[in-house]
Amino acid sequence: MGTVTRRHLTDLPSTPGLLSALVLVAILAGLCLGLPALDRAVPAQRAIPGGEPYRVGAGVTVVPPAGATLDVTGTRPGEDRATALFRLGAVRYSIAVQPFSGDLPQAAVRLRQRITDTSGYQVTGTQLAVSTAGGLAGLQGGYTAGDRGGRYAVFVAHGLTIEVTVSGADLDLDHTLPAIDASTKTLRYEGGR
Repeated sequence: MGTVTRRHLTDLPSTPGLLSALVLVAILAGLCLGLPALDRAVPAQRAIPGGEPYRVGAGVTVVPPAGATLDVTGTRPGEDRATALFRLGAVRYSIAVQPFSGDLPQAAVRLRQRITDTSGYQVTGTQLAVSTAGGLAGLQGGYTAGDRGGRYAVFVAHGLTIEVTVSGADLDLDHTLPAIDASTKTLRYEGGR
């Protein structure tokens, strides 16, 4: 073993520089470990008041089904475009609002193409006319892929398209579709974009 000389001591980093480096390493370690732990601690699904209109965004509201939770990972409120993602057990109920300059048949074609292009679902059956209690006229249809299925509805109001998609296992859908249909009928455009 050798001895430590004065020269060895002068080659060591200065104390303030060493402390700064240690503080920086501690901050980075805290971020790397703390942020994922915080993310896991915050629930993705939040309870919402039952029977009250939920402001999706862009002037659109809906009364979610009783027992539904809001999935914050897929919810994006906004002035001109917005998305609300609700969960009713294992069933996914999404409402997306965005600017649109076409008519209702064009909006339905666009939504059907997006369903089949991005999710692997096949659109089934015919489209049916549907309307909300607030007077929005729309089109509705269904889609399927194996033991999973879904339903879509699309409405056009004041330069916006309001797209509703519902998906889940067939058995879960059978139990929840009546409540989701009742919720969809509460869609309203209240203006004020």
